Amino acid sequence: MTPLSRVIDVLVGFRSKMRQLRVSRRWEKLRENGMHIGEDVWLPSSTWIDPDYCFLISIGNHCGFGEECLILAHDAQMDEFIDAARIGRVVIHASCHIGARTVVLPGVEIGPRTIVGANSVVSRSLPPDTVCAGAPARVVCSLEQYLGKHRARLETYPTFQYTRNALSPRERAQIREVLSKQDGYVVGGRTAELRGEGGTPRTPGG
Repeated sequence: MTPLSRVIDVLVGFRSKMRQLRVSRRWEKLRENGMHIGEDVWLPSSTWIDPDYCFLISIGNHCGFGEECLILAHDAQMDEFIDAARIGRVVIHASCHIGARTVVLPGVEIGPRTIVGANSVVSRSLPPDTVCAGAPARVVCSLEQYLGKHRARLETYPTFQYTRNALSPRERAQIREVLSKQDGYVVGGRTAELRGEGGTPRTPGG
């Protein structure tokens, strides 16, 4: 490794730590402003939280959000016409997982243990133990049906052990080759997170 490469690695590591500090500080500020954020929640910086009404938003333990989600607690589209904006609570119960670029509108309740597919629009409350998707989001199947399908596939589909370490060019090529004809699974990521060795930073106790 050249001296320049070492310097670049140090700078990249510093930037990563600063990014995580900003995310952690954001979680603190949202809590200070009255928002409930539970333990073990992944709420990335790209998740847009209604700034003026975050105190109406509650997120339970063990939830996760894909990139670029929007969580709204007010609707001011009619404000010009009737001088009023609608506000409403958003309650996302424990163990909900919200796909990337999902929009959650005011006055809804999700879960617990509900999975919402990417690019969905949650305009009405969603029942617990379900998988939902669409605009507006609707129940696609039960959580047990969804998990049963993936458990069965794990018996025959290719699997790869989770690692935080960067894969070598040879390992990447092997995975590409194995996945040329079907999907596979990375296993052990959640277990690593519970040991504090995962790659996804999550909130401490609320």
